[in-house]
Amino acid sequence: MSKRGVVHTSNGYETMKILAISDAHGDCSCIASILKEAGDIDLVLIAGDLTDFGPEEKAVELINIFNKPVMAVPGNCDMRSILGTMDISKATNLHNNSKCIGDITFIGLGGSNPTPFNTAFELEENEIESNLERLLKEVEVSGNTIVLLTHAPPFGTVDKIPIGHVGSTAIRKFVGKVDLIVCGHIHEARGVMKIGKTVVVNTGMACEGHGALITIDKNGEATQIDVKLIDA
Repeated sequence: MSKRGVVHTSNGYETMKILAISDAHGDCSCIASILKEAGDIDLVLIAGDLTDFGPEEKAVELINIFNKPVMAVPGNCDMRSILGTMDISKATNLHNNSKCIGDITFIGLGGSNPTPFNTAFELEENEIESNLERLLKEVEVSGNTIVLLTHAPPFGTVDKIPIGHVGSTAIRKFVGKVDLIVCGHIHEARGVMKIGKTVVVNTGMACEGHGALITIDKNGEATQIDVKLIDA
């Protein structure tokens, strides 16, 4: 692997293997098994709910398990103060932030759209939309693959519960504008969906042994994204 975290191969492709997890809720008991199932990886994405309303030491415990670079956003069950903890951890706090690795650009936004439960970290839809618009405008580079890491899924995708779809309508507006959305939050809606050019992955609950191995292959401006759901 190169220093920038992308494998260069003789056929001109650039390949990145990503382990994506979400919703550990302070329980790291399945992480070793998830890592074993994932195999060799370049990067870890954590899509929120590192804790179950604290304590923040649980987030550090989770992050420190990995010996690969970690990017993370908080979830609605993380206290807002977790942002400071993430800033001083070894992970990249991707909330309202961006990071490029080679020709792949990562942007992130944590928390969730409003829920009936008034949980710890919720954002109004207009705030989600304005933040994502700003991030996307700042990072748009021709030819770059764009990965959006959120806690909440886009509305009408991997977000369905018995009463219907409950994802973010604001995040849904960015389907088609990014190549990959990695999310969690809606535990019972784990899965993969492709809408236009955008692949949406709800990783499921890490505390139950769920995750996803995502492989991004680039050949020039062409991007192929493959997803394997992990059950450890």
